[in-house]
Amino acid sequence: MVLEEIETSLIMWFSYALIPCLLVEEAETLKQARKSLEGQSKRNKEDVAVFSDTFAIRAVGDGVAVLPAPQNLSVQSTNMKHVLTWSPVIVPEEIIHYSVEYQGEYESLYMSHIWIPSSWCSPTQGPECDITDDITATVPYSLRVRATLGSLTSAWSTLKHRFNRNSTILTPPGMEITKDGFHLVIKLEDLGPQFEFFVAYWKREPGAKEHVKMVRRGGIPVHLETMEPGAAHCVKVRTFVKAIGRHSAFSQTECVKVQGETLPLALALLSFVGFMLILVVVPLSIWKMRRLLQHSCCPVVMLPDTLKITSSPQKLISCRREEVEACVAAGLSSEELLRAWI
Repeated sequence: MVLEEIETSLIMWFSYALIPCLLVEEAETLKQARKSLEGQSKRNKEDVAVFSDTFAIRAVGDGVAVLPAPQNLSVQSTNMKHVLTWSPVIVPEEIIHYSVEYQGEYESLYMSHIWIPSSWCSPTQGPECDITDDITATVPYSLRVRATLGSLTSAWSTLKHRFNRNSTILTPPGMEITKDGFHLVIKLEDLGPQFEFFVAYWKREPGAKEHVKMVRRGGIPVHLETMEPGAAHCVKVRTFVKAIGRHSAFSQTECVKVQGETLPLALALLSFVGFMLILVVVPLSIWKMRRLLQHSCCPVVMLPDTLKITSSPQKLISCRREEVEACVAAGLSSEELLRAWI
């Protein structure tokens, strides 16, 4: 009886000692099993991907039109620039082309729902298309895309929600403010012929009046106003699109300042001296020119002393007749007689 109890105690003690070892071993087994399952799952995913690619390639080799259609169509539109994008169709070692078509309200109502190929994207290789030139009216447009590989084509994928250009996102234009002396000049970003710009400008001081000027096109310098020395002048601008009747928010305000400038003393003195020189030199030059012209046109001839009149003219006139006759007898010429008489 005692031996049986001892044997039972030994068995129970041995069992208790083996339980932790068994638990550790079971945990290791479970961990290995879990790793094995994860590895199997990963291999299954890779096999599925390989199977999909292989199926697509086989389908192409068998000549069956099984190209997947483009997915995730969306339109990104900013400042009246509209771009249709989609997820690309991938076939290993092949180049996929895409065709884009659109249908406006007019085509839908009056032309039996015809679809018109895009002017720039039929066909195209990239997964995007600039449809700005195709969207010419402010009405809803339907858009669709399909993939092409050789003679194979996919099904058409259509944009879920029709696009209207009045939903475009309008942003303020870039602007460059410069000073030309005391003149405030602004140059705006050229966003296209559909855009007009409202430029607000004012002098930064309490109670200053805000002025608004409309600029019909960007890319050219525009004079705003003449600035006051020492005062800061601020500018902000926003766009307006008449075709959709919307405008953007105003841009960040930018201010410029012209420092107060006074003429230096040396410059003022030099100006005064120059003015005084003009007052003196101009009359002197006129007088000198007059003298030169007088001597050139009417020179002064110096007479010899014998020709100078020293007596009264009455005495010369009352010369005796006998003296004249004596001169004639001496054989004087008429010219000499005239000179003598004079």
